[in-house]
Amino acid sequence: MTSHDLLMILVMTFPMFIFAIAPALKVADYLEEKYAISETQKRIVMVGGTLSVSLILAAFLQLY
Repeated sequence: MTSHDLLMILVMTFPMFIFAIAPALKVADYLEEKYAISETQKRIVMVGGTLSVSLILAAFLQLY
């Protein structure tokens, strides 16, 4: 993997936010209902989930 591949993954992460927001919201809502997490923890789950799912999607698109 070259630096060009890493740069392309990071660039493609931003359009993947469109596809990553809905699953992160569903997971955060589920955790809020099931485990009664606070609003701050829910936001952390949403942001972390969105970032991780979009990064994973971008990596799969670039590498496979």
